[in-house]
Formats: sequence, C-alpha cells, structure tokens
Amino acid sequence: MSTPPYKSVNQPLVKNPRSSNLELYRIIVMLLIVAHHYVVNSGLYGMLKGVDLNLSVLSMYIFGAWGKTGINCFIMITGWFMCKSTFTLRKFLKLYLQVIFYAVIIYSIFCLVGYEKFHPLTAALRLFPIKGINQGFTSCFLIFYLLIPFINVLIQHIDKKQHELLLIILLTIYTILPTLPAFSLDFNYVTWFSLIYLIAAYIRYYDFASKLSHKAWGWITVALILLSCTTVIGLAYLGYNKILGYYSPYYFVSDSNMFLALAIGVSSFMYFKDLKIPHSAFINAVGATTFGVLLIHANSDTMRRWLWRETVNCMGNFGESALYTVGYAAGMVLIIFAVCSCIDWCRIKFIEPHYMKLIDRFLVSRSKEKS
Repeated sequence: MSTPPYKSVNQPLVKNPRSSNLELYRIIVMLLIVAHHYVVNSGLYGMLKGVDLNLSVLSMYIFGAWGKTGINCFIMITGWFMCKSTFTLRKFLKLYLQVIFYAVIIYSIFCLVGYEKFHPLTAALRLFPIKGINQGFTSCFLIFYLLIPFINVLIQHIDKKQHELLLIILLTIYTILPTLPAFSLDFNYVTWFSLIYLIAAYIRYYDFASKLSHKAWGWITVALILLSCTTVIGLAYLGYNKILGYYSPYYFVSDSNMFLALAIGVSSFMYFKDLKIPHSAFINAVGATTFGVLLIHANSDTMRRWLWRETVNCMGNFGESALYTVGYAAGMVLIIFAVCSCIDWCRIKFIEPHYMKLIDRFLVSRSKEKS
C-alpha cells in the first residue's frame, strides 16, 4: 500500500499494446481541439460577434465549441492509465524532450525564414517551457505530470467514501459554483487537471456507474452535446439581440471547469473506454501522435498567426454559405491534423529512439552510481 512515489531505478518498462478504443477517442478529442483553435485562435470568434446572426455564424460557434471539453477528455485518458501505473523519470524526460524538440525546431525555422526575429533570451526560454499554472496547456500539463506520483499516493491511502467526499468538495468549488453566473473563481489548470485525474482514478478503482450500460453512456453523451449546442445557440441569440448584458455564446463550455464541459468529458470517456473495436495498429500509431499534433499547431503565438490568420486565413474564408464555411473549416482541420500527425510519426520513428538511448544510458549510469 505504501508505495514510494518515484521508482529508484528508471528502466524502460515492457508495455502492453494500447487499447484502440481509447486511442480512437484520443484522435477525436484532438480533432475537436484543433477545430476549437480554428475558431478562437484565428480572430474568427471575435469577428463573429460583429456579424449578423445567421446559419454560418451559428455553425462556426458550434464547430469551435469543444476545445475546453477536449482538454478534460485528454486528462481523463491520462488519469485512467496513470492512476495504476508507475511514474518514472524516464517517462517525464520523454515528455519534456518532445515538448522542447518542437519548441526549438519550430522557433528555429521561423527565425531562419525571417518570420520571427532571433533573440537569445527567447531562444533560451524555449528550453524551459514551464511558464505558469493558469494558462498554456503544455506548461500546466508538465507541472501536473510531476504531481502524478504524489496524487497516486493519496489515492492509494484513502477509501472510497473519502475519495467521494474529496470529489464532492472539489467539484462544488471548481465546477458547480463557477457555472452559476453570479459566482466567479480564479482557478489554475494544474489544480483542475489534478481534479480530473481524481475523477478518472475513481472510475477505474471503484467501477463507477457500472449499472449503466455502454449504450446508455452513448445516449447521455449525445444528450449533453445537444444541450451544449442549445446553450451556444441560445446565448448567441440572446446576446445578439441585447436581451442579456453580455455576448458570450460559449459561456457554459467556456472553460474546462464549466459543468457541461466536464459532464461531456466524463460521459464520452465512459462510452469510449468500453467501446468494442478490433485492435488497430493504424489507430494506435495515429493516437500516439496526438500530443505532437497539439505541440506543433499550437506551438506559439507566431505559429498561430502564421497558421490560422495567414496560411489558412480562417476569417477570409468565412462566408454567407454555411456549407462552404463549415466544409472549408472541416477540411483544414483534417489537413492540419494529418500533416502534424505525419510529422510527429516521423519524430517517433526516426528521431526519438536516438535521444531516448542517450537518456536510458544516463539513467542506467545514474542508477549504478547510487547503488
């Protein structure tokens, strides 16, 4: 029961094949996150507020509404696997090196082509991607990842009732109250990721809602998505017609801690974790690149400007035809995902094995010195 949080010997572990159902889920989640960035990182979301409310506007609001929900889904997957796994220094270094690989390479490319001006301090900061706890997914995820072994110790030393009480307290503070318009909360993503992790761990340890069928979770997910769409459309209408004192179509899914964003994350995870599909090497290979897709396409403000505003030109391709507007957006999201996935697959296949060999040698020598 009292397992130390860190392993003393950081040897590569033998891995079981990844479940294709959760890898498929990971792919869908990342596509939703890319779609969210298409709308909110391109200036399109701000532009829509100044346009007459029509089918194209509402379609784009719906198209980009799921990014914060996707973050919850992504952390649910991490919690499901890591709550009964062992944290190692090797795992963290592998994650960290993937982050700085893209940070350095993409910054260097932009500097070489003259799109960004080189500055020594900026270059040095690329090697230290942790910048805060309240913004930037990658920064917060790295800090959160370091907390996983300590969270696991907590989970192993509390019983079911204590786990439930902890979740009730935290969910009341971080989700129930902030969803109410009269209540505001300054929260950080590191703490929020830890809460999502505790939810995923509870599901795995105590077989949460085992009486509900797989099909029931599917219908619950559909119902919650439709409810979210209704709130987006309804708030857009009320805001546009100045019935409300604010214009915020995404209010109920505006951040990961909002009730609908959390509920969809949990229900969709419950559906996909029990989804029966054949093992697929292709799905697993693509699923393994999803974090790389995020690191590439959301790398920096420079990348966002070059990708969404200048190359894809999201605002310039918004039109009166909802069919064209949504079709173009969906096509660009699929292309960006595919290109980034191929890039990360190449990194995994041809580059990562070389630097991980160096890491393994370092860890083995470090272990021998200690012994």
